[in-house]
Amino acid sequence: MEQLVLSGKELLAIGFTPSPAVAKAMEAVQRSFPADQRNVALEQLRSVLLQPLLFTSDAVWSDVALALISQQNETVPLIPPVPYTSYGEAFIDEGARGQMQTAVRLPVAVAGALMPDAHQGYGLPIGGVLATDNAVIPYGVGVDIGCRMCLSIYDIPESHFYTNESKYKRELIAHTKFGAGSGFSGSDRSDHQVLSDDGFNTTRFVSELKDKAYTQLGSSGGGNHFVEFGILEMLAQENELGIPKGKYIALLSHSGSRGLGATIANHYTKLARSVSRLPKEAAHLAYFDLDSEEGQEYWRAMNLAGAYASACHEIIHDKITKSLGAGLLARVENHHNFAWKEHHNGRDVIVHRKGATPAGKGELGIIPGSMTAPGFLVRGKGNPASLNSASHGAGRQMSRTKANQTITSETMRKQLKESGVTLIGGGTDEAPAAYKDIHQVMAAQQDLVEVQASFSPKMVRMADDGSRED
Repeated sequence: MEQLVLSGKELLAIGFTPSPAVAKAMEAVQRSFPADQRNVALEQLRSVLLQPLLFTSDAVWSDVALALISQQNETVPLIPPVPYTSYGEAFIDEGARGQMQTAVRLPVAVAGALMPDAHQGYGLPIGGVLATDNAVIPYGVGVDIGCRMCLSIYDIPESHFYTNESKYKRELIAHTKFGAGSGFSGSDRSDHQVLSDDGFNTTRFVSELKDKAYTQLGSSGGGNHFVEFGILEMLAQENELGIPKGKYIALLSHSGSRGLGATIANHYTKLARSVSRLPKEAAHLAYFDLDSEEGQEYWRAMNLAGAYASACHEIIHDKITKSLGAGLLARVENHHNFAWKEHHNGRDVIVHRKGATPAGKGELGIIPGSMTAPGFLVRGKGNPASLNSASHGAGRQMSRTKANQTITSETMRKQLKESGVTLIGGGTDEAPAAYKDIHQVMAAQQDLVEVQASFSPKMVRMADDGSRED
C-alpha cells in the first residue's frame, strides 16, 4: 500500500514553523498513514499543534509532540528597541513607560507612540500605539475589543435640558443597561444586522458566543463605561458637520464589545502565548503571524467584536433619539482597542491602538474628560510621529483601588454638585479626581488633533455598582 507523503509546505500551511518538528511530522505521517488519508493526517496534526502535551505518549505522534514542546520552551529573544515618540511625558507613569519600552523590543515591532493619557495596563500600556510587521497582538488590542466613543448631536437648544431634566433622566434610565454580565431577555432583546455577521462562523468557539452577544446587544459594561447627556458647543462657524456655531444638547457614550469581546480576547491571548514564546517581561505581548491560521481567526473575530461594539452604540443612540423625538444633526463615532492594516513610512504595517484614538488627517474623533471635565470633538492632523493617533481620554492618575481608598462618596458628590452634574450609578473608582487634567492632556497633543467642539457632561449614567466590565 502506498504511504502518505506530506510536504514541508503543507505543514507550514497548517501552522508548523521551520523546526525539527516538521521532519518528525513528515516521518510519522509516512510511517503511519496510507496515501488516501491526507485530510485525516492533517486534522490530527492540527490537534497535536494546538495541544502537544496531550500527545507525548501517543504511538504515532509522540516524537512530533516532544519536538513541538522543546520548540515552545525556547523563548524568542527581544531585539534592540525601535524608536517611539511620547507625548506628555511628564505625566505618564513609570509603569506605562516600561511597558512601552518592552513592546518596541518585540521582533515584529516597527514603530511606536505613547499618548499623553497613557497609564499601565496589560501587554501594551493603555494609551500605547504599536506598529508591527504582519503580526497581531491580542493584548495589544486589549480585552474590550473595539471599545469606542459615539456622539449624537441634536437639534435641541441648551435651555431645553435645564427645563426638562426629569424627562432626560427618565429616558436615560429607560434605554440603557449597565454592569458586568448585564443583558436583556425575551422581547426586550434588540435585533441588529450584526447578528448575521459572517464573523460568527469563524470557528465553533466564536459561533457559540452568539447567544451571549444577542443577550447583551445594546447594553453597556462596568468600569469607565457611560452614557451621558451634555451640552456640546460648536466652536467654529464652518466645520465638517455643517452645524452652525452654538450650543446643542448631545448624547455621548463609551463602551465596547461586552462579553463577546472579552471572551475572544482571553481565548486568543492564551493561544498566542502557546504559539509565541517570549521572555517573561514580554509574555503579555504574545502575537500571531497574520498569515497563520490562528492569526486569521483572531483577525476575523476582532473585526466581529468591533462591529458588535458599534451596533451596541447604534441601538442605544437610536432608542434615546426616538424617545426624545429629537432631530439628529450629526453622529460621530470612533473606536480604540483595535488593530488596523495601515501604510506608514513606506511600508504596510499592523497598527495597534490600545486606548488611543485614530487621528488621520481630517479624521473626526471624540476625546472625553471625566464626569465633570469637558470632552472634545477633534479633527486629526495625521501626524506620522504618532502613527496618526491621539489620546482616547484624560487617562487615569489613580488605580481603581487607590481611588476607592482615597476618595470618599461625599467628596465626589460635592464635586458633582459644584459642576452641575447628575450622576446615576457610578462609584468612587470613577471619580473625577481619579483622572488626569484633560486640559493638560489636550495641550500635550496640539500637534495631533485640532479641537472642533467641546462637550460638557450634565447627566451621567454608569454601572450602579461601579462594577468592572465582563
